[in-house]
Amino acid sequence: MSTTEEQQRSQQFSEQRDRIRAEHLEPAASRPASSARGLHHTALISSDVERTVRFYQDVLEFPLTELIENRDYPGSSHFFFDIGNSNLLAFFDFPGLDVGPYQEVLGGLHHIAISVEPTKWEHLRNKLIAAGIELIEHSEVSLYFRDPDGARLELIADPLGEMYGSHVL
Repeated sequence: MSTTEEQQRSQQFSEQRDRIRAEHLEPAASRPASSARGLHHTALISSDVERTVRFYQDVLEFPLTELIENRDYPGSSHFFFDIGNSNLLAFFDFPGLDVGPYQEVLGGLHHIAISVEPTKWEHLRNKLIAAGIELIEHSEVSLYFRDPDGARLELIADPLGEMYGSHVL
């Protein structure tokens, strides 16, 4: 694709975002309250329960809160980590099923962004580096990396409801 074609395509996407924003984004003062109370949990798939526990609890310092049998698949585990504000990150394992490696697909997971205090962000950054985890640092507040099964995570030092200094809530 030529530079001119890329610029035209970028302009088309920009115009589409502007149209959607104008049609659907209500000003904060007139926006209705959400019908939801919050994110109860997000569930991912783990290929190895103990390795996942070591990574999330020992490296990222998200306490394991429960480990039970998955009601939908006998022998499978369903386990949860506390990520603050009564939010949970959950996992299933599916022993005996060949679920294959992590993939980004339409409708699938791109990344999970988890807010941490700036001092904790720096502490966890150092722990990830010490553990040999490859990081991409962005805007001095975001760390992108992958968990042991390839899911992309972001630790963001911005407060909940903000992104890079802008309110998104």
